[in-house]
Amino acid sequence: MNNTLRNKDNIINYINSGSEFALLEFKEYLFNILYKYKDRFKTFIFLCIGSDRATGDSLGPLVGYKLSKLPLKNNIFIYGTLEKPVHAKNLKETIKEIYIKHKNPCLIAIDASLGSKEYINYINIGEGSIKPGAGAKKNLPSVGDIFITGIVNHTGILEISVLQNTRLATVMNMADIISSGIWHCVNII
Repeated sequence: MNNTLRNKDNIINYINSGSEFALLEFKEYLFNILYKYKDRFKTFIFLCIGSDRATGDSLGPLVGYKLSKLPLKNNIFIYGTLEKPVHAKNLKETIKEIYIKHKNPCLIAIDASLGSKEYINYINIGEGSIKPGAGAKKNLPSVGDIFITGIVNHTGILEISVLQNTRLATVMNMADIISSGIWHCVNII
């Protein structure tokens, strides 16, 4: 099922991570976006946001961990892994570090999110920035030229508790699709 929504001027693609075609759809959407950006940016930064202290918030660090174990081109950089997570306490400093170390990078922000119950297990991908920590009522800067989010649980009351009680299988399945899809795309761009 192809779920595409237009948000302001950007298209957001929703991919059901439980679908047998999820990886194929994810690769197609990501490739098309990266292909548009390949001549404008020489460096691609995957900023994997989250913490391993709450299962639902571990999507970013899990993707970063998986990508850090794969051979990547020398213009691809990963920030945020299980060993060195990028989270609310160090996000601003990490963004500053990225822009100091890398001239004109394309920033791909990866984060877990909360959403409506019918979209749990969906991966969202699109152009533009995300606001990390919004589901947990944190005031953090918007980040990214491209975003990839995984809706790991439902929004509502007690968001921190919801993130802490999210099934690891849900998060791991999305992390597998996202990291595998990224690896395939960056090696052919």
